[in-house]
Amino acid sequence: MINDISELYGRQIPLRDLPENLITLPDIQSRDAISRERGLKCVRCGSRLRRKDAYLPNKQFYCYACIQMGRLDTLTPLAWLPEPNRFPSNPEPLTWDGQLTELQEECANKVVEVFQNKQRHLLWAVTGAGKTEMLFKGISWAVARGLRIGIASPRVDVCIELFPRIQSAFEKVSTVLLHGKSEQPYKYSQITICTTHQLLRFYHAFDVLIIDEVDVFPYSGNQMLHFGVSNAIKADGATLYLTATPDQALFRAISRKQLSVSYLPIRYHGHYLPEVTVIRIKNLSNQISAGTLPKQIVKMVTNLAAAKQRFLLFVPHIKDLAAVATAIKRAGVVAKFETVYSADPDRIEKVALMRSRQIDFLITTTILERGVTFPGIDVLVLKADNDIFSAAALVQIAGRVGRNRDRPTGQVLFYCENKAANIKSCDRQIKLMNRKAAKL
Repeated sequence: MINDISELYGRQIPLRDLPENLITLPDIQSRDAISRERGLKCVRCGSRLRRKDAYLPNKQFYCYACIQMGRLDTLTPLAWLPEPNRFPSNPEPLTWDGQLTELQEECANKVVEVFQNKQRHLLWAVTGAGKTEMLFKGISWAVARGLRIGIASPRVDVCIELFPRIQSAFEKVSTVLLHGKSEQPYKYSQITICTTHQLLRFYHAFDVLIIDEVDVFPYSGNQMLHFGVSNAIKADGATLYLTATPDQALFRAISRKQLSVSYLPIRYHGHYLPEVTVIRIKNLSNQISAGTLPKQIVKMVTNLAAAKQRFLLFVPHIKDLAAVATAIKRAGVVAKFETVYSADPDRIEKVALMRSRQIDFLITTTILERGVTFPGIDVLVLKADNDIFSAAALVQIAGRVGRNRDRPTGQVLFYCENKAANIKSCDRQIKLMNRKAAKL
């Protein structure tokens, strides 16, 4: 329920959800939630609707595509208010006192330029390059000018990790975190950190919109979420995309001059990306399915646990989680660990346990391939040749290692039956980035 008129600034909400004292205000604007021009179209998510699927018994229509965000139909218009940028004056908002490297400083200056010129730009930086810190200068520039900033990612884990870092860097700036499992109520804020799904609730809200991990599911290739981004930003706003592994859509946009690009091939601490070690094991998939693990994997897990070396253990499928966990327990490994996957109801809590060092390792699906940082860890990937692991996913998984200045190296172990194309491509990409870094 809306409690204050400021919660409508740059937001679109069904008129029926407004209290009576707001509905009657003369400044409230509204528009049809379902457009009937040239067929049925949801104005919140941009989906073209099939009449037979959208039809209601009362001869009205609803949007089935974004129903999880609350029902929109032809009876109830969307209410909204234009973004007024009503933020307190804050000429020096940045409270972070860290230092950027020379290369990071160049990228940070480019971000400011992108915001100033209201461009669409891709910052292509290797995993662990310090993308978040490179944003601070641009965000500070925008806040000092009273602009509204949105930072979105397809992954909840990325948003949760990013939120305290932005809060700490901008202590005097109002900041809100929004995702499907968030317990924090919405509040009109100058900086909004949210999942890309949450952008569907905004309308011409942001002067600056940053999309992190732009190549990842569910954002990549999702027309609804792309529509949400274009709807959430102001017509004259700036859009900055961040990734370490651009997809073909981004490359096409660059080649067509629809997107400018800058590149940073080296990590903030100056060390190269850890390269992968490929270990081939016959019948690996069958052994895991049978609830057993090969001796060399058991030995590696045992040695890491005994040495108190924390790690992530990746598997391709949810069904593999229980099988691998059971095999590790049967082997008598002395360690605290959990399994986690995207729909795990305790996912956020388990990741927090790993972050606070209360457990030794996580057995995980690709949900933790990116956007999370656990200092000083190693990485093991079981069945790395499985189709679930794209080359980009493997690059991101390898990128979990060596992110901390205190331990800039570490083990990246790919266990497989065959050195498949995805593994070879991952290996080539990492070595290419390291060659580029060597030139700097």
